[in-house]
Amino acid sequence: MNDLPNPTMPFSPVSLPRGSLHRPGAADGAAVDAGARAGVAVAWARHLDEIREAQRLRFAVFAGEMGARLSTPVPGHDVDLFDDYCEHLLVRDQASGEVVGTYRVLTPAQARRVGSTYSDTEFDLTRLRTLRPRMVELGRSCVHADHRHGGVILALWGALADFMVRNQLDTMIGCASIPMLHNGVVSGDAAASIWQQLRQTHMAPIDYHVLPRLALPVDQLDGSLAIEPPALIKGYLRLGARVLGAPAWDPDFNTADLPMLMRIADLPARYRKHFLGH
Repeated sequence: MNDLPNPTMPFSPVSLPRGSLHRPGAADGAAVDAGARAGVAVAWARHLDEIREAQRLRFAVFAGEMGARLSTPVPGHDVDLFDDYCEHLLVRDQASGEVVGTYRVLTPAQARRVGSTYSDTEFDLTRLRTLRPRMVELGRSCVHADHRHGGVILALWGALADFMVRNQLDTMIGCASIPMLHNGVVSGDAAASIWQQLRQTHMAPIDYHVLPRLALPVDQLDGSLAIEPPALIKGYLRLGARVLGAPAWDPDFNTADLPMLMRIADLPARYRKHFLGH
């Protein structure tokens, strides 16, 4: 996930006119239920101070835990060009009020305004052009180390599914990262092994395949290791996500990034019922 320069335009805390986006201040339905059971509350950021909380969490996880090199204009915060154009989903610990999980969502209208998605900087997405009118990009996902359990993830996904349905959007894309050290294995070999597994079982149709701009040299790495994908990638796959192509190498974040796509129509029945109520 390459960091990009900060825009010169002033920050706009509301990225779309209120009448064009169904985004309640607090998530409802399944997301609220899942959050309550996990002791967390889910809501969309309403102003810059709340977005700054998400950016501080991102900095702590990406720079503090993963060792990412972040060129940020705000010390202690992960800030890039796309933040000004995204909606930011927050999960708070109900006891402390601290933001413990976040996603950012780039809508089709805002992607047109900024000129691309973040994934466009890592991959040639030409084959996805017919999907773009109803396609959102998910990015900068992270959860505080003390809260990496199913309840937080379910709360996030319940809110995202509700957002998609309310706004008549049907496709999600994003870059799923494999960190430098994954289960004790340097990520080059780990990513090559995970790629070799998933290309056999979870590839998208060839019509949607994409190409990395800075490819990880998977053919020169040991792809024969029995490596489990990271928990977040396994979660995406359970929700019906598909891999779009070979991983890109992100030197700033020190990760191998897999391009992934998920469509609301592909949600398994048990998750459709949980997230969408039908």
